[in-house]
Amino acid sequence: MKNIKIIEVKSEIGAGTRGASLGVDAIKIAALDFMSNFFVHFPTEAIETENKLLFEPIESPYAKRIKGTVNMYERISKSVCETVKANWFPVVLSGDHSTAGATIAGLKMAHPKSKLGVIWIDAHADLHTPYTTPSGNMHGMPLATAIAEDNLDCKVHDLDEPTTGMWNALKNIGKIAPKVLPEDIVFISLRDYEKEEDYLIKQYGMKVITTNEVRRKGPENISRSVFRYLSDCDYIYVSFDVDSLDASISKGTGTPVSNGLREREAEDLIAKFMQHRKICCFEITEVNPTLDRENLMAEIAFNILQRSVNVLMMN
Repeated sequence: MKNIKIIEVKSEIGAGTRGASLGVDAIKIAALDFMSNFFVHFPTEAIETENKLLFEPIESPYAKRIKGTVNMYERISKSVCETVKANWFPVVLSGDHSTAGATIAGLKMAHPKSKLGVIWIDAHADLHTPYTTPSGNMHGMPLATAIAEDNLDCKVHDLDEPTTGMWNALKNIGKIAPKVLPEDIVFISLRDYEKEEDYLIKQYGMKVITTNEVRRKGPENISRSVFRYLSDCDYIYVSFDVDSLDASISKGTGTPVSNGLREREAEDLIAKFMQHRKICCFEITEVNPTLDRENLMAEIAFNILQRSVNVLMMN
């Protein structure tokens, strides 16, 4: 039976819309509304945030609040690494997706000689860099930090020296770069990304599984093909951004996109993934209750969280 530890990251400095820092508590409120004592059962660690930077002027327009992101990467990667080394299974509940690069760094730091795979369930590729970003928001960049990619072929911005230094620090957290090889990333329900990200996906031949493919083949077949594809990996991390769900249900997130997964499709698929012995970490991110009605997004996230953890504990 896996020993599970919950790591709470109530950070939202990487997002463009305010409110994701409240997502973790919204999920806990959903648990209470369902009269579930889920959160009583597991040890929890809350990571100190840098959300105070939201009230300060932006210093790096192409990597907004990157100084705070570096601090978050250091704290989260250390926590995840120590959690794994102590034989706990980290379940990360995060505000915005920018810190997923830190989760990946922590997993790699715990197993520096092992090959890490990533299942990225998200409407977005999150492969931008400060050189290519259209928004400057760091939650569009975590996978670029994980694969240590600048994408200078598609460069549209010139960076100042401090930004360049901090970007390099993000890529090299844990003194390991890259943490993941691009070909060891599987995107699921990816459907909203820019030409600069598409360039990297095509350049590296990264695997993309569309919403229609999930619907057509079903969770069992998708799961089997994903693990076959990642068969060389020793450990696999699953990151679930709630905007992978269809915009009709994912109102409570900063960037909803149509043609996404239905609630049950996401739940069944993630439950299938959790049955696999190589899964080493699960993350849920980007719940924003300020954009929601009646906490629906957090309730869906909690259902997926609870079922996933139950499956983990049974295996």
